[in-house]
Amino acid sequence: MMLTEEQFAYIFPKADPSVCAALNTTLEDYRINTPRRIAGFLAQVGHESADLTRLVENLNYSAEGLASTWPSRYRGPDRKPNALAKRLARNPEAIANNCYARRMGNGNEASGDGWRYRGRGAFMTTGKTNYLDTGRAIGLDLLADPDLLMSEQVALEAAGWFWSRYALNEKIDQGDFKGTTQTINGGQIGAEDRQARYARLVTYLGKQT
Repeated sequence: MMLTEEQFAYIFPKADPSVCAALNTTLEDYRINTPRRIAGFLAQVGHESADLTRLVENLNYSAEGLASTWPSRYRGPDRKPNALAKRLARNPEAIANNCYARRMGNGNEASGDGWRYRGRGAFMTTGKTNYLDTGRAIGLDLLADPDLLMSEQVALEAAGWFWSRYALNEKIDQGDFKGTTQTINGGQIGAEDRQARYARLVTYLGKQT
């Protein structure tokens, strides 16, 4: 199943219509080829990338935002933002370097890897190891040029590879959309919006076949 330009415009009304061709290539290459598979993939892409309008992570957190998003790191025993959260607040580069230090293949805070390999792409690929693995899989040097993931075509190809790598077609076939959220997000942040998008797209795409 390939998306028409009309269908693409309905699903992603704010996205550049020229991206439809790149999306169809990704769907074909990674066998995302039934209404439910496509609905699952596009629901996750839509949530993660604000309907293909944001392909880089927004890290402009307030102290309160840091404390609620990463409570174990930035919340004090009084359940309020700790001193670290207050120091980092509204400084996206400092937040990335602190939050992602010594994780996912990144170096320490001073290395700058947290900011260099912050979330980009349709699924917000994050961390040096994930950039390396994704780049190798799709034939691009994402370590040298991480901003390549901010191209819609590369962002979608990277997302398709990730979807395939973790057998998310199979999860969808088994009716486990929640499992795709867990794999992509590492938790269930935004689960309500993701599920609503999925339900809407299953209905919409089912009527198109």
